[in-house]
Amino acid sequence: MMEVTANLSQNSSNSSQEDAFQHLFKQHYSLVVRKILIIVKEQAVAEDIAQEVFMKLYHTDRRAIQNMPGWLTKVAVNTAYNHIRSEKRHQARNDKQKIYEKNAMGSAEDGYMMREDIDEVQKTLMKLSERDRDILIMKFSGYSYEEIARSKGVDKISVGSLIARAKKRFKQCYMDERREI
Repeated sequence: MMEVTANLSQNSSNSSQEDAFQHLFKQHYSLVVRKILIIVKEQAVAEDIAQEVFMKLYHTDRRAIQNMPGWLTKVAVNTAYNHIRSEKRHQARNDKQKIYEKNAMGSAEDGYMMREDIDEVQKTLMKLSERDRDILIMKFSGYSYEEIARSKGVDKISVGSLIARAKKRFKQCYMDERREI
């Protein structure tokens, strides 16, 4: 009987939490979208970001938030700026790819030299540890420190040091490889 009462109490608690969240969503959604629109200028993008903001709210202990509109505004603005930075990185990757493809159309000699350089870099990368190799590839593919940290299971703060060490080891291996030739 106690189990049934505990389950009913749990379900009632979950239901009231859902109701409270729904109320917060309805009350603050338009504010969040307006704040995001100031930054991103596109309604559909602002609405997507607003959903992300409310997902963060859903997974946060709302009892610890003393100023809900202030918290939502701060998270909305930060998430919007993160979106813009992510879009810029994505655009930069696309631009690099276009430049690479354009340059790939160069002379046969240029193509041969480029392939040779690529082969040397790949050989050097294969001599590194998997972690160093992944970190360098992610860094030069345009991933953010946060994305690299998440992928490698490390603190964002340590990513810069990991990249610097991996670059140093790559340079050393590359120079050793060049001396052997």
